[in-house]
Amino acid sequence: MNIVVLVKQVPDTWSERKLTDADHTLDRESADAVLDEINERAVEEALLLQEAHGGEVTVIAMGPDRATDAIRKALSMGADKAIHVSDEALHGSDVLATAKVLAKAIGTVENVDLVIAGNEATDGRAGAVPAILAELLGLPQVTQLRKVTVEGTTIKGERETDEGVAFLEASLPAVVSVTEKINEPRYPSFKGIMAAKKKPVSTLSVADLGIDASEVGLSGAWTQVLEAAPKPPRSAGQRVEDGGDGGSKIAEFLVGQKLI
Repeated sequence: MNIVVLVKQVPDTWSERKLTDADHTLDRESADAVLDEINERAVEEALLLQEAHGGEVTVIAMGPDRATDAIRKALSMGADKAIHVSDEALHGSDVLATAKVLAKAIGTVENVDLVIAGNEATDGRAGAVPAILAELLGLPQVTQLRKVTVEGTTIKGERETDEGVAFLEASLPAVVSVTEKINEPRYPSFKGIMAAKKKPVSTLSVADLGIDASEVGLSGAWTQVLEAAPKPPRSAGQRVEDGGDGGSKIAEFLVGQKLI
């Protein structure tokens, strides 16, 4: 089966993240960039399905030039090839434009049986791209899965919710999104890292995909951040001296904060 995995390079959650002063978009240059952890799990699931059913795994990423590092990480894990959509016009694209670009990029891959994505990226956290993508592609969506199996032309999945576990299935081709419970991603081996350097990576612009630049980026976004301010510094806490009445003092403090 031929599988497409959507990956994204995001600022490391351990780095200090901030918005730019110019247009209030995420300042990606100010933080270390990594392959989003949820995408590592999406790649791992694609590789497990490939090992069970054969076929090819193609990675697709949308982002600036430095996103090639995230792409190579996915390739070093075992993916076969990649497509990198890189264009300055994409800066500031919202989830609708992102899904549109990704749908066009997926359309350049022949005979796609399955599209796998993470349930949400750690930078935007909209969690809507897989569903929008499925609508644009005209494919069934099986989202928020903790387990995936393929039987013939049917994909089955388990979705865990607060109310219980839902068992879902759809006919292939389909779009799937996975949660952090899906698997534990493998570490790239030295052999895999070296092999990734030789694997094909195609770079496409919005024009290559037949998309007008006015449809993407900040100018095409349906929402806009008008103002932003940095998080205020953390204030000193209140120390409670326990002279036998510490519990009462803590309770009074919580009442004052309207927490109890």
